[in-house]
Amino acid sequence: MKIAFVGKGGSGKTTLSSLFIRHLAANEAPVVAVDADINQHLGAALGLPEAEAAVLPAMGAHLPLIKEYLRGSNPRIASADTMIKTTPPGEGSRLLRVREDNPVYEACARPVALDDGEIRLMATGPFTESDLGVSCYHSKVGAVELCLNHLVDGADEYVVVDMTAGSDSFASGLFTRFDMTFLVAEPTRKGVSVYRQYKEYARDFGVALKVVGNKVQGQDDLDFLREEVGEDLLVTVGHSDWVRAMEKGRPPRFELLEAENRMSLQALQDAADDSYAHRDWERYTRQMVHFHLRNAESWGNAKTGADLAAQVDPDFVLTEGLSAVQPA
Repeated sequence: MKIAFVGKGGSGKTTLSSLFIRHLAANEAPVVAVDADINQHLGAALGLPEAEAAVLPAMGAHLPLIKEYLRGSNPRIASADTMIKTTPPGEGSRLLRVREDNPVYEACARPVALDDGEIRLMATGPFTESDLGVSCYHSKVGAVELCLNHLVDGADEYVVVDMTAGSDSFASGLFTRFDMTFLVAEPTRKGVSVYRQYKEYARDFGVALKVVGNKVQGQDDLDFLREEVGEDLLVTVGHSDWVRAMEKGRPPRFELLEAENRMSLQALQDAADDSYAHRDWERYTRQMVHFHLRNAESWGNAKTGADLAAQVDPDFVLTEGLSAVQPA
C-alpha cells in the first residue's frame, strides 16, 4: 500500500509517520519509507543519529540514474533527458517493487534498523541555499513522484511517505499516488484548515482521506475535531511519554509505547489494508496520464523540446501482474 502522511507544519505528521513505520516493522511488514518533506526529519525520528540522517543520499541528486533505469527499453521515451516527474511507464519501462533490490534502491535507499526489524529509508534531499532563485521544492519531490508512477506494490507491502507540510503537494499529481492519505490535525482552527484544503482538492480524484487527531487532551478536543471533520476522523493520539523520550534521543523499546497509542496505530494499518479492496489500477494509470499531459502542455514540452504526449502508451495499465523489470 502507498500511504501518505500530511498536515500543517508542527502538527506531528513526521512523528506519527515514524511511529506508523515502527508499527509496521514490528508486524514484520516490508516497508519503504520516504522523507518528502522540505525539512528532513524522518531519519532522526526513526532513530538515526543526526550525522547519519544528514548524509542520506538525496533522490533529487540521483534523478538522472532514476530516469535512465526506469526508462528501460520503452520506445516512446527517446532519452532520459525527456522524462519529467509525471512521465508514465509503458511497454519496455522498468518497474519497481518494494521487496526487490535494484539500482534505484542501491543509490537512494539506506537500511534503518528498528527494534523489531529493518526498513528502507529514502529522502528527497533538503532544499538548499543553492536552490534559491533557480529551483522550487516541487522539483525535489519529482523523483518521488516518478518512482511512485513506476512502483508495483501488492498486499502487505508498504510505502510510507512523509509529505511536505501544508498543501504543496497539489502543485503536481503527487497527491493522487496513494491508496490512503492520513492527515494529521491538531484540535485547533489552524489544525483543521489543511484538512479542508485537502478535502476540497482530493474530492474530484477519489483520494481516500482519513484524519488522525493529534495532541488531543480531553473530551473538548475530541468534540471539536468530530465537529470539524466528521466521519473522516479515524483515531486520535494523546500525550506520549514514549514519544517525549524519543524526541530527546532516548526512546525505550517500541513495545513499551502506550497501549492506547499502539491501538491507534493498528487502526491506521487496518484502514490502509481495507483500502486495498478498492484499488483501481486503471484509474491510477489514467490519473497519472492526466497530470502528465497537463504538465507537458504547461511547461514540459518547452523545457525538454519534445512532444511529451507521445510518451503515453495508450494500451498500458500499471497492474500487480506486471513483471518488476520489463524486458530490456
